[in-house]
Amino acid sequence: MAENGVEISIVIPVYNEEAVLEKLFQRLYPVMDDLERPYEIIFVDDGSKDRSPAMLREQFQHRPEVTRVVLLRANAGQHAALLAGFEQARGRYVITLDADLQNPPEEIPRILEKMDGGHDYVGSIRRHRQDSKWRHYASRAMNALRRRITNIVMTDQGCMLRGYHRDIIRAILDSHESNTFIPALGYLFARNPVEIVVEHEARAAGESKYSLFKLIHLNFDLMTAFSIVPLQLFSVAGILVSLASMAFVVFLFIRRLIVGPEAEGVFTLFAISFFVMGILLFAVGILGEYVGRIYVQVRDRPRYLIAAVLEQRNEEEEQK
Repeated sequence: MAENGVEISIVIPVYNEEAVLEKLFQRLYPVMDDLERPYEIIFVDDGSKDRSPAMLREQFQHRPEVTRVVLLRANAGQHAALLAGFEQARGRYVITLDADLQNPPEEIPRILEKMDGGHDYVGSIRRHRQDSKWRHYASRAMNALRRRITNIVMTDQGCMLRGYHRDIIRAILDSHESNTFIPALGYLFARNPVEIVVEHEARAAGESKYSLFKLIHLNFDLMTAFSIVPLQLFSVAGILVSLASMAFVVFLFIRRLIVGPEAEGVFTLFAISFFVMGILLFAVGILGEYVGRIYVQVRDRPRYLIAAVLEQRNEEEEQK
């Protein structure tokens, strides 16, 4: 047990999910009750503009003994909301879950089975993804790129259903990075990680909060947070392009002496110049990602602000 006899903490970030919350309640609580193990469910409202906070409050009033609600002052992002939930979690095992029911709550016992077996980090792989094709292929491409430039082994980095041992949660909370990719940190800190295949359902209601731009930004953030390979690649590319350019200049000089000037060669030079400029601009963009991380980090602003926490306190806590 961790704190107050709680063994399992379920952390669920919520952002404008009023259309699906009732279905989530109906499926999640029976699964946890059937485990017959002490648990708590922590909903973190990430600055929702719909009725989500009111519905979470009603659910807390209905099951106050196992429900806790963290209300953030403003939208801080999914990973910041998870960190706010981790701060409040008291369980020995902490399991993260999406509110949209794409990860079925019925898969939670399988995560716990692996953690009971000694694994301190349990990742998940979606068996049959129910997302749109462009998201599926984009995710596969980003996963392949991330595997090549980092030492993070995550077959499916976009699946929220994951289990963390309490020790891993403490290590994540001790990492004071402004932009934190939680599953990757969990894998880095784990002693005995494992992945399992889980079911994946179509979104029960509402719409995805991740646009194409957000997905691209998330993956750039992941790569720049855990590897300097992009900088190293462009350093090597810069050297190779410089050598090739020097060799081409020598070739053109010799050719001019032997054959003479040719007007057509101007267009070749234009093409080469544009190609080199494209590489340089992309390299500057990659460099900007790293500089941007430094800029965000040195501001040292809070990752989130909590407006209120709804929880049932026992007599000892109230005395404190």
